Amino acid sequence: MERKRFGKMLLPAICLLLISQMGCTDSGAGGEERKDFYNILMQDGADPWVYKHTDGYYYFTKTTGVDVTVWKSASLTGVDAAPRRVIPTGGHGIWAPELHYIHGAWYIYYAMDDGDNVNHRMYVMENTSADPTQGVWKQKGQITDSTNRWAIDGTVLPLDDQLYFIWSGWEGDVNVSQNLYIARMSNPWTIDSERVEIARPTYAWETNHSPHVNEGPQVAVRNGTINLVYSASGSWTNDYCLGLITADVTSDLLNPASWQKRAEPIFASGNGLYGPGHHSFTTSPDGTEDWIVYHVAKYKDAGWNREVRAQSFTWNEDNTPNLGVPADPNLPLALPSGEASRSRYEAEKGMFGAGVSVLASTSSSGGKYAGRFEQEESYAEFSIQAAAGEYILLARTANGSAAGEVSYVELSVNSESSVTLSVLPKGWDNWGLSTARIQLKDGENKLRFTRDRGKFGLDFFDLLPLRALQQ
Repeated sequence: MERKRFGKMLLPAICLLLISQMGCTDSGAGGEERKDFYNILMQDGADPWVYKHTDGYYYFTKTTGVDVTVWKSASLTGVDAAPRRVIPTGGHGIWAPELHYIHGAWYIYYAMDDGDNVNHRMYVMENTSADPTQGVWKQKGQITDSTNRWAIDGTVLPLDDQLYFIWSGWEGDVNVSQNLYIARMSNPWTIDSERVEIARPTYAWETNHSPHVNEGPQVAVRNGTINLVYSASGSWTNDYCLGLITADVTSDLLNPASWQKRAEPIFASGNGLYGPGHHSFTTSPDGTEDWIVYHVAKYKDAGWNREVRAQSFTWNEDNTPNLGVPADPNLPLALPSGEASRSRYEAEKGMFGAGVSVLASTSSSGGKYAGRFEQEESYAEFSIQAAAGEYILLARTANGSAAGEVSYVELSVNSESSVTLSVLPKGWDNWGLSTARIQLKDGENKLRFTRDRGKFGLDFFDLLPLRALQQ
């Protein structure tokens, strides 16, 4: 009897010892249902544009430099893992594309040059398919006024039955100042009036770097007030911010006096995030919330090394947007209203090997994360229960490589399939987002994150079933 009792007591002790040696406290099988997220949408990118269409999908694009890429996502927070279509342009310096649905067709407006920035001009292409990621994109050519000067960041303002084109350009042929111009359009690819200057950098916060910059105009109309929110100061600096110009919908928009510029920026650096700018406006899936999608520097003094974030905003009594400050990157935000909840698996509850261990961090979820993915084949494994289907995996990751090298992680699912995740370098306590689409089977699944190259940390990962987005 004593021998049997001793054996029963010894087995749990051995198990606890093994668990301690493996660095495992819980395989995380259940996960925790969450209705929040950390507000980074893409760990790399600038000049984000989001268009929420009547089909319920978000169509997203951003600057890639070499082409126009369009993502199609059923959720705002899952856009990074969405299917995409790459559309060649045949040019260079492809900047700040925007996707608009006008008069029953899709139009992409983008800046392009021939390899020399001095020759940047605005161009437009058209697609009559119901889905912009399908069908044929036809080049409609350059869209310009009679001056044919340097132009970028074009956007369209539809007002009643009239279209207006608003963009950032040079007054002459030298890069001294980027001003905002407006012109009337006769159709989605043609300007039929002279350009009119409606803003130029004048305030100290717009002229603190050279050249002086007003760019990235975006329009939101509310209760008869046209809000033209634009980016100011140097996009390569920590001072990049958003300003506001307003006009009444009944005014003559080709009269500069119709536009009134605010003396102070309405969205600037804060909460450890620098240079917020070049944004777009959209709504939550159920249409009850307004959201701003914008880029910021990945860290202080990061220059043009940027990432994409999003947060909700409200309106002031005068019908202008109240954007607040960039949301704290280490505090969770409520998901956009109407977006499906997800299951969260904290990394510290995994089973570890090859040097991986639980580390403390005030910036991580719950104050802990899995770190020291430094050795060959360092891994963290999780056993989870799931229903069969395709899932979006969103992992909160960090890379503090002193050499500034990208880290790569092999994510294997049930030892049958794998996908490579990238973790871009920006600091150990500066979390990013690595995403993938994976297929899970019914019942127990094994997910293993294995170091491929570089070093990284894993805070947690969320699983979002695609079927929840399709309901």
